[in-house]
Amino acid sequence: MANHGGGAAGEVGIGGRPLPPSSIPAGDQTVWADASPFIEAACNDLQDGELIHGENFSLFAAMSALEIMDPKMDSGVENCGYCSVEEAIENGAAPIPLSLDRTVDVQRTIDVMDHLLACEATWHRGHSLAQTVFSCIYLLRIERTSSHALLHSYCRITRATCNAIISAVADARTHEEEDLFTMAYGLPLKGEGDEKCLSILNSVEETISRQLRACKAPSSKKKVLEDLESLQTNPDLEEGYCRALLCRLRFRKHFYHVLMCLRKPQGRGLELARKHVASCLSELAFIYKSLEFLRSVSHGSAQEDVENSTTASGCRPVGFDVSLNSKLSAPTPPRAIRLLSWKKAVGYFEKLLHDLDVLCAFTLDPMLEDTLRFVVQFQKSQPDLIARAHLQLLLVQDGKLCGRDFFYDVISKALALPELAKDQEFQKNEFVVQLGQLVINLLKILCTNSAWQRRKLGKILQDWSVISIQLELAFKREFGEMLNVSIDENVCMKVSKHLLIWAQEQTYWIASRFLTLGFELELYSPTDYCMVYWYMYVVFVKLLEKMQMRIAASSDNSRRKGKKKRDHAKDSGRDAGVSSSCLLLQCYIFLSEGLAMMLAALCNDCKVFQMTGPFNGEEERFIQQFELLQKAQVPEHISYYLFKESTVHARLFNVAKHNYFREAQRIIASLKGSFSGEPDKLLEVRQLEQVAEHNRIALNVVNQVGGQDPSLRVSLEFTHHPYFAVAVVKRS
Repeated sequence: MANHGGGAAGEVGIGGRPLPPSSIPAGDQTVWADASPFIEAACNDLQDGELIHGENFSLFAAMSALEIMDPKMDSGVENCGYCSVEEAIENGAAPIPLSLDRTVDVQRTIDVMDHLLACEATWHRGHSLAQTVFSCIYLLRIERTSSHALLHSYCRITRATCNAIISAVADARTHEEEDLFTMAYGLPLKGEGDEKCLSILNSVEETISRQLRACKAPSSKKKVLEDLESLQTNPDLEEGYCRALLCRLRFRKHFYHVLMCLRKPQGRGLELARKHVASCLSELAFIYKSLEFLRSVSHGSAQEDVENSTTASGCRPVGFDVSLNSKLSAPTPPRAIRLLSWKKAVGYFEKLLHDLDVLCAFTLDPMLEDTLRFVVQFQKSQPDLIARAHLQLLLVQDGKLCGRDFFYDVISKALALPELAKDQEFQKNEFVVQLGQLVINLLKILCTNSAWQRRKLGKILQDWSVISIQLELAFKREFGEMLNVSIDENVCMKVSKHLLIWAQEQTYWIASRFLTLGFELELYSPTDYCMVYWYMYVVFVKLLEKMQMRIAASSDNSRRKGKKKRDHAKDSGRDAGVSSSCLLLQCYIFLSEGLAMMLAALCNDCKVFQMTGPFNGEEERFIQQFELLQKAQVPEHISYYLFKESTVHARLFNVAKHNYFREAQRIIASLKGSFSGEPDKLLEVRQLEQVAEHNRIALNVVNQVGGQDPSLRVSLEFTHHPYFAVAVVKRS
């Protein structure tokens, strides 16, 4: 305990021991007193769950309080390991070379490479950079490795890669969901000469390639190559080690190229990035194949199980100490982390590269509707932060879509009025500017993880609803008395009408995305499904209505212009796609309505899926689930009482009679041909077909047996579609 105002003499620590001069910098006005008796008395007096606190202490303050002597919170309690990097180096924790035996040196270098890969994958998954990648002493003092060309080149490219990834994630600002990701903690992320990391790596790669060719060369040619120094001392292992090193170095090189190409403006590097992705995947396959060789020739500590080891050889790597950075400034205490195994790290990078490959296949001149569909489809594979950050950076560059089209141009295309993009008045229109910013925000939100995305969609929904209301009021104010004026005679009225319809359509699309994400995040209980499907039905109906209004307005506009044959051919193809989208939405409507009515009938007739908990009733659950939609009035005049009125009289025989699922099947049959060239949509159509068929059969079975049969058990499963359930009927 410190008393200010006295001299510095008599400084003692807990237990009366003198404090080391270097541990606490005591000023001239500070006197340290022994607090041990007070702490001991408090410990004897306190019961479990009690704590000593000042008058100004609160539960809010407890959120940022540290618990002394808890290893998870008190970074100084475990005094194992080294106090500094220099101490670790002096004690031989990171030797250069890694061994005087050249064969062992190569093996240990590969172990360092493999462990760094596992650390990097663990960092990507949300853990601290300081406790993962930069637990490597060689990276912390990279200049020491300059005499070891192989290790030096790998450390350089790894550090440059980490810096590139942090830059991308920070620019995309998707790190709010994993806020530890971009924190560098003052670590040496940049260094002089890092821009030459590729040339250094290429030089080392070329040397090892020549060594590989030398050991594979026929005896007649070996004389020419005899001046080339071998990689290590055992000729029988030379080829295996060369191959293991080359695939690791080449993977690093191509992965760095992928990151650089993805950052090129306007998507100019996508095609080249895709080639490097293919090379990365090829090298990863070779890395995985090296497992058998490395485990058979490993030296050193006992081998760990391949499922848990962070190296291919199974040996523990040298040159790593997690505790070195544990005292670095951070918003939270150091976390106890478990690194991904080497095998899982390889699998992680394979998944990341496949996601980046999909990203590279994105069409750079898309309609907004196609862009939204691409992002939603991309999110189905549950991409990690790195892939989502690069997707956002591709879509939104310098306030333009893909760095190419201003968003007023994007909106004019969505309105099927491309000529408006050149109109200065349209570009500066207050509503167009606001809608452009809302579209940018929407694209950024759709690139976040599912939980963050749903939360933000619920909030942005109110912004879209407000601007739709403002557009509608402005339209009525300006043109309320001009309804007899033809659209051709009033361009301003035509544009306002198109903007209003389009904004309303986007609002309902966001609402539908908000609702369906609840299934992915498992936010709904079986007792909620009836009201959720009912709300989805209402939203889908409104969405279809606005979509059809937009299509009708666009078609009317096209006819009045008298387009050329070539333009008609383009429009006919687009119209076919739009028609298919409307039919798919109609299918959603029948399935949502059918599920809502079937569940309501099961609740009324069979007394299943009823809310029986002691806490929230059905009305409270309705308000909790749809609070954000209700605040935004999406749709208008929707309430719990309307839901109850729609479902309270539902009966099994009536639901079976209406045959919602049969109607969905009829639409699905016509959609199969429309989506024959689109595998993703065709897959979904087949999933919807399974949902409709299974639910139709289940409904008929329950209706025939009778809802009063006590042996009947009905459950819901999501075996065929992520958010349309299938009823499973069994006898107990």
